[in-house]
Amino acid sequence: MLHHLLFITFRWLDFIDILMVAIIMFQLYKLVKGTVAIRIFLGILAVYLFWKIVSALQMELLSEILGQFIGVGVLALIIVFQQEIRRFLLMIGNNRFFSNGKNGSFLRLLSFGETKNKLNIAQIIIAVTNLSKTKTGALIVLDLNSELKFYTASGEKLSSAISAALLESIFFKNSPLHDGGVIIENNRITAARCILPVSDNQEFPDHFGLRHRAAAGITENSQSFSIIISEETGKISTAKAGKISYNISIEELNEKLKAEVK
Repeated sequence: MLHHLLFITFRWLDFIDILMVAIIMFQLYKLVKGTVAIRIFLGILAVYLFWKIVSALQMELLSEILGQFIGVGVLALIIVFQQEIRRFLLMIGNNRFFSNGKNGSFLRLLSFGETKNKLNIAQIIIAVTNLSKTKTGALIVLDLNSELKFYTASGEKLSSAISAALLESIFFKNSPLHDGGVIIENNRITAARCILPVSDNQEFPDHFGLRHRAAAGITENSQSFSIIISEETGKISTAKAGKISYNISIEELNEKLKAEVK
C-alpha cells in the first residue's frame, strides 16, 4: 500500500497526462474567472480532489458515496455550466487552426478556391474619425477570422460596399439602424442593427456601458475585432478576445487594423 501511495512508478505518459489535465483546468478557470460560476467551479474541484484522496487511501464507503455524487452530478454540471461549456467549445472551434484567418489551416483547406477581399481600412478610418468628432455612438464588428452569420441574421441585412458616408449615416442618431452593431465581412457591410452578446465578466470595468460590453462579448465568442465610439465622450476603443483597449488614437486604430488584416 505504501508503494501505491508514494507513486514510485512514474511513466512519461503520466507526466503528459498531468500536464494536459493542468492545461484543461487552467483554460476552464480562465473561462469562469470573474463570473459567479467560479465559486461552483472551485467547490466541485475541492470535492473531486477529496474523492481522489479517499480513493487512494482506500476508504471504500466514503469513496463510493462521493463517487456516486460526482457521477450523478455530471448532468447537473452540464445544466449549471451550460454557458461556460458553450464558451469552452467556442474557444476550441475559434482556435487559429480551425479559423478562416491567415493561420487557419483546417478551414482554409475546406474553403480551397475561395478568396477574401482585402479590408478597406481607409473608409473605416474616415468614418471613425468623423463619428468620434461628432460624439456619435457606434459599434463596428469586423468578421475577419470567423463566422458571425448567427449575429448577422439578427439585424438588417445590407451587403453593401464599405463607405464612410454609409457608416456615418447608419449610426446617425435619428437613423432606424443606429442601435446595435454593424458587422463587416469580406470587405462588405453585411448587416446593421445586429443584436450582439453582452460580456458576463464580473470584473468588467463599471465605467463601460452596454456598447462596450457588447463589443467585448462578441469578441469573447469569436475571433472578431470590434471598434467602439463612445456617445458620451467620442473616445475610440477596440475590443479583441474580450479585452478592451480604451481611448486610442486614430493612428493606433490604423495600426491595429493593419495588423488584423495581414
